[in-house]
Amino acid sequence: MPPTAHPHDPGPDPDAPFAWGDPAGRPVVSFGQPEMPESYEERARARRSRARTAAAAACVVLGVGLIGGAVTGSWLVGESAEERERSAFTAAGELWHNVPVDQLFPPTVQGTGAGPGGADRTWTRIAVAPDTGCADAFDPLLRKALAPVGCERLLRATYTDATRSHVTTVGLLFTKADAPAMRSLDRQFDSEGLAERTDLMPRPYAAKGTLAEDFGPRQRASWTVSVLTDAPVVVYAVSGWADARTVDEPQPAADATRAEATADPAQAGLGHEAQGLADRIERALRRHAATATEQPS
Repeated sequence: MPPTAHPHDPGPDPDAPFAWGDPAGRPVVSFGQPEMPESYEERARARRSRARTAAAAACVVLGVGLIGGAVTGSWLVGESAEERERSAFTAAGELWHNVPVDQLFPPTVQGTGAGPGGADRTWTRIAVAPDTGCADAFDPLLRKALAPVGCERLLRATYTDATRSHVTTVGLLFTKADAPAMRSLDRQFDSEGLAERTDLMPRPYAAKGTLAEDFGPRQRASWTVSVLTDAPVVVYAVSGWADARTVDEPQPAADATRAEATADPAQAGLGHEAQGLADRIERALRRHAATATEQPS
């Protein structure tokens, strides 16, 4: 029979929290007011929030990918540049037997702005020495200073200026050294001032039967020595008068090319002769080395 209602029982409270009944008779757990179904606006807001979260995550992934790609690309480019430098270094060391002498030492060299006060110069080749080793090509102290890089081949040529009053020997010493050894020698020449020492002057090439046949050690007036670090080559030049006059106080080209220099080699422009010709032979060498490493299109 159904239970009999108590006479004082007011019945269910319409304002009481809603309770989910348990048909098994377990205690009833009350959750306060019942949850109402989501409205359309609430569902739309939830979708928009999830979309924004997904977009932000995608941006993070894309950003990380781009950064990683940029770092990887930079690393690859750097490696390629290093390889190109090594190739150019190697190619330059082989120019002595890969490039004709007329290209390493052109019959005529134009020196635009190479003279004192920016005057133009033109040099004409009067002799080319056979390519040799370095046994008797340098004074003892210079040979000792260059010994750490070895001697693969020595190429030399002697030029005269347009007035035929000066003679200049320019040389290309192809070494056996690698790039670190060339950098080490360059630092030594720079820190110890070896290129400015008169006891380390290069010897001229005095070819018989030419204007330079009397261009000997006593006729050396100005000189320059440049140790390259991007090629296994030492470039040098030494100048003097074509009339075989002796020089008591030779002057390095770095000093003889200064505007205020007053020594005889400087006043005669012999520092400009040595420096200007050496610079242009060095530039030609670099051009040939660059051409030798160019990739076919």
